[in-house]
Amino acid sequence: MNLITISEVSKSLSISTRTLRYYEQIGLIESVKKDDYAYRTYDENTVRRLQQILVLRKLRIPLKQIVLILKSEDVAEVVETFRQNLAEVDEEMTALSTIREIINSFITRLNESIRNAALGSVGIKLALLDDTALIEAVDALAVQRIPLKEEKTAANLERASEKLNRLTDRDVRIVYLPPSTVASAYAKGTEPGPELVTADIVDKFILDSNLKGRYPASRHYGFNNPDEPVHGEGHGYERYITIPDDMEVPAPLVKKQFKGGIYAGVTIPMGEWDAWGKLHEWVGSNERFDFRWYTIEGVNGVEYDGKKWTCGWIEEHLNYWDWNENTDENRQIDLMIPIKRKDAE
Repeated sequence: MNLITISEVSKSLSISTRTLRYYEQIGLIESVKKDDYAYRTYDENTVRRLQQILVLRKLRIPLKQIVLILKSEDVAEVVETFRQNLAEVDEEMTALSTIREIINSFITRLNESIRNAALGSVGIKLALLDDTALIEAVDALAVQRIPLKEEKTAANLERASEKLNRLTDRDVRIVYLPPSTVASAYAKGTEPGPELVTADIVDKFILDSNLKGRYPASRHYGFNNPDEPVHGEGHGYERYITIPDDMEVPAPLVKKQFKGGIYAGVTIPMGEWDAWGKLHEWVGSNERFDFRWYTIEGVNGVEYDGKKWTCGWIEEHLNYWDWNENTDENRQIDLMIPIKRKDAE
């Protein structure tokens, strides 16, 4: 049996190792364990299944529905799932068509006002956003679905997916995270997974210390540290829970200082890790902001000023007090990249 490592699959399919691990966690795929081998590996059937998953994701089908589609033996149930998604696409197309027609109407009326001005007409200013003007424009619409005549090849699907999923300024928030004292939990390895190990450590600390009662404004952050396996030891994960400055923490927790600063953030449903790449692209092409490096000390990270640092990308687990009471489909998480203004010294 030909087995492929997680890193090889990640590179060949352009999917993050974090996403692969999450797909395995929710039961979409399975890895194959080899004796005396720390890396996750996948067989050819799993790689083909991943290719199917990626196509469905490009069709904007939610993960919970992909699980149903790939696991259900009831064809009628799968058809109904696709019909639901098709109805949502139709609604979105109608909404976009409406917006397009309104904007076209505004352009037409503004061009008319320009022509009237050239002829010396009086009262040419058009209050486009007045309720009356907007209602008239909407009432004048002939809303219809947009015809799609072009054959949809795989390349066309790829381009459409990229356009529809690209982040805009409306999607990204610029937030300030204050410097704070944190209790840090760290784990490295593949079984049962450093994310779960560190979550158990933090949850026990919250309960034993009555942190919710003592410090209700506490915030929770997490980040890969390091992202890829190093020397066969598996990836690492670290969690921060903010605490009062004078609070002591028991082992294996470590008391640290979080630098904070400004971040570009986007909120995602739990598991939509591909948004990391989109957020990175947004920062990289932004005219006002640039990446800010060396924000968090790391393991096997970049050497700088006598220390090692991670890239500083963090996740803020929203509503962490109630985290364990929510289901996966209700959980949300903030992805945040440290940034700085380009005009800053």
